Amino acid sequence: MREKLRRRERKLYNGTKFVICMSVGCGLLLIFMIGFMYFGAEKISFADLWNGLFHFDEGNFNHVVVRDMRLPRLLADIMVGVSLSVAGAVMQGNTKNPMADSGIMGISSGSIFAVVFMMIFLPDASRLERIGYSCLGAGISTMMISLVAFIGKKGITPERMVLSGMAISTLFSSITSGIVLKEGLTSEMLKYTAGSSANAIWMDVSVSAPFFLAGFALALMISRSLTVMNLGDDVSKGLGANTAIIKLSSTLVVLVLSAIAVIIIGPVGYVGLMVPHIVRHFVGTDYRLVLPSCAVLGALFVVVVDLIARIMIAPLEFPVGILITMIGVPFFIFVSRRQRGDAFGG
Repeated sequence: MREKLRRRERKLYNGTKFVICMSVGCGLLLIFMIGFMYFGAEKISFADLWNGLFHFDEGNFNHVVVRDMRLPRLLADIMVGVSLSVAGAVMQGNTKNPMADSGIMGISSGSIFAVVFMMIFLPDASRLERIGYSCLGAGISTMMISLVAFIGKKGITPERMVLSGMAISTLFSSITSGIVLKEGLTSEMLKYTAGSSANAIWMDVSVSAPFFLAGFALALMISRSLTVMNLGDDVSKGLGANTAIIKLSSTLVVLVLSAIAVIIIGPVGYVGLMVPHIVRHFVGTDYRLVLPSCAVLGALFVVVVDLIARIMIAPLEFPVGILITMIGVPFFIFVSRRQRGDAFGG
């Protein structure tokens, strides 16, 4: 009886923190969205900002900056933040690996390879085709990572998944760099692989939006099942969960959302590691609370970092992907030091 009361109190406590987290997160996101639209290399007055959004005049340069440059970039940052944080949370729930992240695990490297391959050898490919090839590259890298991690006496473990992901990521990165150097496109690829939403246009947002919404909706649909999966496969099956379908759905969510992020902004790591860890600290491990919170805080994080990247060396811009990595590496070291066990121990 006492245990039931404790569980009920814990759920109420986590629910209260979830409401606070979402309220504060949404409020801060709105504030920084306004700041994102206002600050930049080109000074925009609040009157031009308002008119550019609601009374657009294509002959006014400031209106064009607001409507066709900053707004699609803002939406791109939000989509990337939501995609990476939700994909990271789903990966961690599906694999029971607290270190899981599409960038760290090497999944994004497969997407990057596929996109770079298309940019060089299929330059006329549509945005839709790029998304398809990006998903294909992510799927191939996922299969290779799982295969490498499975080899050995202990089979797949969280530590082996991380190290095999790093190995596959290095492999794809090396191949990608070799192709880029051979084709003499170093400067163009350097800008892309640094990770930046500076060149995001309405076409990127409109083509990616349906896949983004579908992936996010599927993640929310399996959120309860992911919570059950944390109890272990045997317990999940005993409670009637179809673990095969859940794992397949989770993998699909990760592939789609990771591919979208790579298409829009390029390779950006650590968002899917940092945000879910912070969120679980506040709202617990119920994925019905974790995923919406990750979506809000992930969007807020990427928007804030991109805003800082735009103004820290203005009028030049610092690549947001590099800045996120500078923040994420110390966090990764902190989290990895808390994990136990040897990696590829025989």
